[in-house]
Amino acid sequence: MTKIQVNGALLAYDEAGTGSPVVLLHAGIADRRMWRAQIAPLATRHRVITVDLRGYGDSELPPTAFAHHDDVVGLLDALGLASAALVGCSFGGAVAIDTALAHPHRVSALALLGTAVSGHEWSEQTDELWDDLVGEVDEEDFAAMAAGEVRFWVVGPEREATAVDPELIAFAVEMDERALAAELALSAVDVAELNPPAIGRLTELTMPVLVASGALDLPDIRHLADRIAAEAPHAVRLPDVPDAAHLFPLERPAEINSALLTFLP
Repeated sequence: MTKIQVNGALLAYDEAGTGSPVVLLHAGIADRRMWRAQIAPLATRHRVITVDLRGYGDSELPPTAFAHHDDVVGLLDALGLASAALVGCSFGGAVAIDTALAHPHRVSALALLGTAVSGHEWSEQTDELWDDLVGEVDEEDFAAMAAGEVRFWVVGPEREATAVDPELIAFAVEMDERALAAELALSAVDVAELNPPAIGRLTELTMPVLVASGALDLPDIRHLADRIAAEAPHAVRLPDVPDAAHLFPLERPAEINSALLTFLP
């Protein structure tokens, strides 16, 4: 792990390989460790950078206003990179999209895996699924919240926890407990949103875009993937990754690594 000064904060990152740069942005329930299965394969052809977004993992959270998408560009500046491909999962995908819209000349390509999109309003179906699968949870009980979020996102609404590798569930819970603490701290800081948000601006994503989702992920996530593929001018929609939910880069690394190596410039 290395830490680097970015816009007044020390961000933690790991780096491997040489070649065209690729920055991997983690899900909101995770940190940079979620890319453990992607680093070595991608590093055969690329300079691979995995970073903890500000406040997450080992990165700092000074009490000053900031924007995650500006931090991504600040990281490129600090590393001396004119541009990079961005790979994002979930919240990390939303940050990647916002970065591409705010700083289009700094992003050579986007790979969006189970991505969120800023400005998207979650459907009533998603709220109902949470109530059915998790129910009432004390938000200050990080252990209970992490267990609930992993049941909701990592296991997914269409299978039982017994169908998922116990090591993956334990790893996801450990990452999510840490992420919940990060999000509580972030709630006390002024985090700037992209304005206007990305959901109405997908046609502005003029770089190559790869979109994928897990076949067992939430319907909202799969619908967002369809929408991005329909609206971004140069987007390619992969078939849903079978037998996988929200963190499919961890669940089905062979499939996603192959797709990324084919796609990334």
